[in-house]
Amino acid sequence: MILLILLVLAAIVLLLVIVVLSAIRIVQQYERGVIFVLGRLTGAKGPGLFLVPPFISRMSKVDLRIVTHTVPPQEVISRDNVTIKVTAVLYFSVVDPVAAVINVVDFNQATTQIGQTTLRNVLGQSELDELLVDRNKINRNLQVIIDEHTSRWGVKVSAVEIKDVELPATMQRAMAKQAEAEREKRAKIIHAQGELQASTQLTQAAGILGSQPASMQLRYLQTLTEVAVEKNSTILFPFPMDVIVPFMQMLQHQASVPIHEPLNGSERKESDRAMPVGAK
Repeated sequence: MILLILLVLAAIVLLLVIVVLSAIRIVQQYERGVIFVLGRLTGAKGPGLFLVPPFISRMSKVDLRIVTHTVPPQEVISRDNVTIKVTAVLYFSVVDPVAAVINVVDFNQATTQIGQTTLRNVLGQSELDELLVDRNKINRNLQVIIDEHTSRWGVKVSAVEIKDVELPATMQRAMAKQAEAEREKRAKIIHAQGELQASTQLTQAAGILGSQPASMQLRYLQTLTEVAVEKNSTILFPFPMDVIVPFMQMLQHQASVPIHEPLNGSERKESDRAMPVGAK
């Protein structure tokens, strides 16, 4: 009889130990435990160790850390009728664990789905150039719109980043041609600006050289000296007009002198005697 009583007491003690152990709950620093007693919400507890009545209560753990979720590639038609495939990344975290449990069945799935639909809607209202150039503005718009939907779920969307934009092959070729044409335009503009500056400098140099006639001749000789360094070319050296002018003036002066009368006989004999032998 005593043995039976001891066994019963041992069973009761063991049952109490099991009940106490089942009532112990441990919540990590980055978690919160939302407790329901007989279906009624009692609040969120944690972090640490606490007791929850067993059999009549239920606790749901909610992770408060930032969750990174990659939105699957979405085919979007932009406002300028270009079909693109876009991949984005969502960064969100739970700020109200009670709302995340009682207001939505699965806040992770709900946030992902609202991110996909918002991504298609926002990019469908944007042009391709805006998506490629002003991506930060689109990211901010996505973050604001998604956060408005998830705020009642106790979820805070901290950032939305467009990860990749895949363009059709035809659009890539068209953009490559556009970029090449843009580079050619810049090259032509730079070349034209260089020609304008060079012509201005040449005009000033011509004015300076033209003020002194000798400077043009020196410049000409300097150019010949530079060309003569290479011995594999033939140089045609024109005779300078400045050298010819004095001779032409002398010839004109001689032509203007009157012709003398013919010598008589005595003068001719004297001139013949004065001429050296063999001069005739």
